[in-house]
Amino acid sequence: MVKIGRATVTMSEFPAITRQQLALRNGQDKPEVWIAYKGQVFDVSGSRLWRDGKHYEHWAGQDLTDELADAPHTEEVFKRLKQIGRLV
Repeated sequence: MVKIGRATVTMSEFPAITRQQLALRNGQDKPEVWIAYKGQVFDVSGSRLWRDGKHYEHWAGQDLTDELADAPHTEEVFKRLKQIGRLV
């Protein structure tokens, strides 16, 4: 379950996004910039931190779940992002 505003939705209510679709939203091939974390896909297109699809040593269009251990922040940062789908 994920909270969106006042509503709570289940993961299955989000559209399915494949790894191939995610990979195309890397900030280079299409104007959208997406990242994934723990099966959730987020749109970070409007974030200045993801300009050109790169955030420090992390690249958009990928599942960043395993990379969080190297980040200077916790997973709480994902609560500020807009979830647009679920990774399948």
